[in-house]
Amino acid sequence: MSEAYTIRDQEGIYFVTLTIIGWVALFTRKAYRDIILDSLKSCQERKGLVLYCYCMMSSHLHDIIATSDDYKLENTLPDFKKFTSKSIIQSIKERPESGREWLSA
Repeated sequence: MSEAYTIRDQEGIYFVTLTIIGWVALFTRKAYRDIILDSLKSCQERKGLVLYCYCMMSSHLHDIIATSDDYKLENTLPDFKKFTSKSIIQSIKERPESGREWLSA
């Protein structure tokens, strides 16, 4: 993380926005939304993520988050981003899209 976005108060509650590079409307597809939701749930269970609310848009995610006492948000947030990006890229490689999924969304 750059210095401008350093989390100085590990006990604070933060509003964060995570975006897809180029604002690609990736989250219009259920498979990719599910990866995000599963990862959020995993971070809650394993990394002390406290998720107050979230709003998933077609190309970005807004969260109001914190972490429990034993965890640091500065570690949890990058882990979430790294895991989800790798999972989504892997999913894209495994299932190239035909465009039909757009019709049912």
